[in-house]
Amino acid sequence: MKPSISVLTLGVDDLERALAFYRDGLGLPTEGIIGTEFEHGAVAFFDLQAGVKLAVWKRDDLVHDANIERTAPSSAEFTIGHNVTSKEEVDQVMEQARQAGATITSPAHDTFWGGYSGYFQDPDGHLWEIVWNPAWDSPEE
Repeated sequence: MKPSISVLTLGVDDLERALAFYRDGLGLPTEGIIGTEFEHGAVAFFDLQAGVKLAVWKRDDLVHDANIERTAPSSAEFTIGHNVTSKEEVDQVMEQARQAGATITSPAHDTFWGGYSGYFQDPDGHLWEIVWNPAWDSPEE
């Protein structure tokens, strides 16, 4: 397996709500919901950096496709990290997420390791960390 990831798929309870949050609230580019003509196929893809996409797909459809049992979701399974170029940008993205309907779980703050970060949950409980790390190169725009 090559060390690369091309799609992050999030299971969601309400596809329209997830589309609105990521497209309208966070401003991620998308063609909207596609695949509605297929049973278990409706999904929305969002363009991230070159070659990487974020997908939102109904939890029940994801469970069906993966042939697994549905369990209670847990926000503590993983985080999605979004690295930015400054403390001010962390604050801006956190506020944008709050205005889009996110729940701020940990307001932006100085970290023990010298950075600055905050956490929010999207409407389906997925946990995002917005972070500035002074030891890393600035992310590409």
